[in-house]
Parts: sequence; structure tokens; C-alpha cells
Amino acid sequence: MYSGFYKVPQPYNEPVKNYAPGSPERKEIKAMLAAMRSEVVEIPMVIGGKRITTDEKIRIAPPHDINHTLGYFYQGGAEHVHMAIEAALSVRRQWQSLEWQDRAAIFLKAADLVSGPYRAKINAATMLGQSKTVHQAEIDSACEFADFLRFNVHYMAQIYGEQPISSPGIWNRMEYRPMEGFIYALTPFNFTAIAANLPSAPALMGNVVVWKPSNTQIYSARVIMEIFEEAGLPPGVINLIFVPGPVAGKILLQHPDFVGIHFTGSTEVFKKIWKAIGDHVAVHNTYPKIVGETGGKDFVLAHRSADPRALATALVRGAFEYQGQKCSAASRAYIPDNLWPEVKRLLLEDLQTIKVGPVEDFTNFMGAVIDEASFDKLAGYIDNAKKDEGVEVVFGGTYDKSNGYFIQPTVLQVQDPMYITMREELFGPVLTIYVYPEDQWTETLELVDRTSNYALTGAVFAKDRYAIEEANVALTNAAGNYYINDKPTGAVVGQQPFGGARASGTNDKSGSYLNLLRWVSPRTIKENFNPPIDYRYPFMEEA
Repeated sequence: MYSGFYKVPQPYNEPVKNYAPGSPERKEIKAMLAAMRSEVVEIPMVIGGKRITTDEKIRIAPPHDINHTLGYFYQGGAEHVHMAIEAALSVRRQWQSLEWQDRAAIFLKAADLVSGPYRAKINAATMLGQSKTVHQAEIDSACEFADFLRFNVHYMAQIYGEQPISSPGIWNRMEYRPMEGFIYALTPFNFTAIAANLPSAPALMGNVVVWKPSNTQIYSARVIMEIFEEAGLPPGVINLIFVPGPVAGKILLQHPDFVGIHFTGSTEVFKKIWKAIGDHVAVHNTYPKIVGETGGKDFVLAHRSADPRALATALVRGAFEYQGQKCSAASRAYIPDNLWPEVKRLLLEDLQTIKVGPVEDFTNFMGAVIDEASFDKLAGYIDNAKKDEGVEVVFGGTYDKSNGYFIQPTVLQVQDPMYITMREELFGPVLTIYVYPEDQWTETLELVDRTSNYALTGAVFAKDRYAIEEANVALTNAAGNYYINDKPTGAVVGQQPFGGARASGTNDKSGSYLNLLRWVSPRTIKENFNPPIDYRYPFMEEA
């Protein structure tokens, strides 16, 4: 038992290394990439701290080098879902009774492992398994991963310190209890940091977790689990399973002790999960917490006063970094006709210099899209755009999957602002532009707001302050993360808590205390030091 009101270390954003020629980090990551490419690994599930294998192995290859084998993961089935639930529940009381500062110490140590001895390994795994450039891997799998861990500890302490007032003779307290069951963490391929945060945030707050990552992120998920274990996470607190989504969901969402889901993925999958929870709410011992960040159809809107150079750069980076496979990626843009000729010239000037290819070649700005299904879907949209009237392919429009799933950065200009690629999430390197009359700013604000069901990120470019203010008001509900004169990507933990509403999710803001509040069940405690000993009140006395 401890005695003391402990202060956790002040959180900070992990500095981003630049990997410039001759730098120590460049030498280290190059060596790690070569080492990891030279071996074929087998990745078991981790349930109750034990490595679990099966008879079914699934091959893992870099999306940019599909003929190379990185390794295999063991796919599980229904029995492994039950095993993971049992493992989690068997340690729940022991984990929840551990002092909060001990839980904090585990994840603070994990942050130092990520930013220190594991930095090259987690970055290289993300580069190879998810086809991220070294810069995109660095800001994600090293820096944001460590940021989530450090800031979440800070937010946990902040939450625990939030206490009610007390009247004379009374002591009121608020206890932030973990949930009475297990959390299901369902994580995406596109951010290693998100894959780490979704199971670790509930675990930090004292919960036990069943974690199912995307199949296309398993190569780096194994490194995440290694880090947690080396940091001292007890067996069974987070259980890593590789099971088909429908199989896992059917069991997990119908279990009586299922108390919440932490999700990032597609809107359609999230809707199915929500419905399944509702359909089976009678079997749950408590109403489950539903926390999800889903899709986006993120906009860039320029006013006639915008800086063309800044706008063009934001479009290139916002739309094409990590092949447009960010929930926040710029995918639709509205540019006034007075700026379009200059912006188009600058866009073409930049795009003609972009190289697409294997991420091990640091001169490449883009890698491959994540898998063949994504490649085929995007190729279909591009082919249809080439045939559709009123659509001009301004740049790109080519693709090749002979060696990897490569799609050139593609810019479409449409005459119809409601064209399909202005409305639907593509999740790839395709940017659609609508050029509007410069004197129709107010009308275009309304158009931006009503075009999409999503409301994740958006950006407005303008020098005119009145225009900026008008946009702020008109687009109040159009984006949960809203940017002024900046690209709509790159949210930083502790600086821009992330999440959106409408079809983009529950807006529970990962990277803030708001998200951690979802993983506790508060209990109010009132202690009376001088309880009444007579039921009568003064008003009852006769005059």
C-alpha cells in the first residue's frame, strides 16, 4: 500500500527525427530494414501471456513488394476468442486492484521503450508492413505512439484529481472505477499509434482488453505487444488475437461481460457493430460504452484571398502523404476561379516531382496502397472518372500492381460538385477539385457543409479575416478537427485532440482526457462525520 499524492512526469511531444543523409537515425533505420527483410517471422497470438499458434498460417508481404515474404501470422477461430475473454476476465480483479501509479509506470516505461531502444524496430515494421515512408512512420509509430502513452498518463492523473466539493461535516469523493467486464479494441491498419492506443488507453484506466488488429497491421502489432510486455504489462491484461472480424464480433459483442468497444475503421463496419450491440443489449450486464472513429470525406476550402502557394502545398501533403490513407486526408477541394490557374500550375509543378515506389528508397514521397482490394477499388473509381463526362484528369490516373499496389497521385477536376468522388470516401491518393465562382463564397460554404455525411476534418484557406469568421460559423458542424490555413492532417496528441461526428464517429477525442473518461464508471462516495440522530426537522415544531 502506498501513501502520497503522486505527480506524474510532465508529458511532452516526442521530437521528430529527420533521417537526413548522414544522420545516426538514418543509418540505424537502414540497418533495421535490411535485418527485418532478411528474416521470415512467424507471429502467434498472445492470450494470457502465452504464444498461441494454429494450423492456419497467413502470409505477410510488403504492399510495395508483394513477392517478398516478411512472415506469417497464425489465424485463430472462435475458440481463441473465448480463450481471450477468459484470460482477460481471470485477471480483471487483480489488474483493477493494482495501484494507479503502478499502471502509469508500465505505460510510461513503454513510452521510453518506443522512443528509445524500439524506435527503429517499430518504425521499420510500419514501413515494411504498411508501406509508410520513414517520415510517415516516424511521426506515427514512434512519436505519436509515445505521445499517447505519456499524455494518457497525464490525463489519468488529471481525471483522478477532479473531485467534488464538500459541505461542513461531509467528505465527498469521486472514485473512477474501471469497467465491470472486458473492452474490445478493434484497430485499423493505417496508424500504428492508433493500433497501440485503442487497447492501451482502457488498460491504463484499469480495464482488461481483447485486441483484434487489422490483418494488414499485424506485422507491427507484434512489436507493439513486445513493447507492452517488456514494459511489465501483466499477462491477460491485453490479449492479442488474429481472428476474422465477423467471428470475433459475434462472440465478443454478445458476451454478458462485454462492456465497451474502442474502434477505428470504416463507417459501415461501425454501424453493424452498433446494431449488434443494440440487438443484444439485454444479455449485457451493463450498457456497453461505444467509442468509434470512422471515415471522413475531408475538405479543403479556399477563399479568393488565399495564398496559392500555401494552398497548393497543403493539397499535395494533405491528399497524398501516406497515399491518402488517412482518415483525415484531403479528398475534396473547393477553389475559387480567380486562384485556380495559379494553384493548378503549382500543383502540377509539385506533382511532377513526386516519386512513387518502395519506401526503403528514401527519395520516394509515396509508397503503395495497403492491399489488392484497396487497389482494385481505387482503380475502378479512376477508370470511371476517365469515362465520365464533366470530369477531367488533371494529373495521374495511372496505376500498376505487378510488383506492388502502386497508384500515382491523381487529381480530378469535376463540373458537378456532387460527383461521386466529392461525396464518397475513397481512402487513397485521389483528390477531387471543384472550381467555384469567386463571388459565390457563401453559397460554397453551404455546399461544403451539405455535400458529405462525414464530419471529421476540414481546412479553410483565406487571408480575409471576415471570410475566415464566416467559414468558422457556417462549418461549425462540418469537422471535428478544423484547420485555418493549414492542411487537414497531422493532429498531434495534446495539441489537437482527434475525432469527428456525424458519420465520422462518436467524437470522443483520442489524445485528450475526454477519451479516457469513457473507460471508467464513476462512483460518488459521501461520508458524514456527524450523522443526524433525530428524524424531526425544525419546521415541524409548533409555534
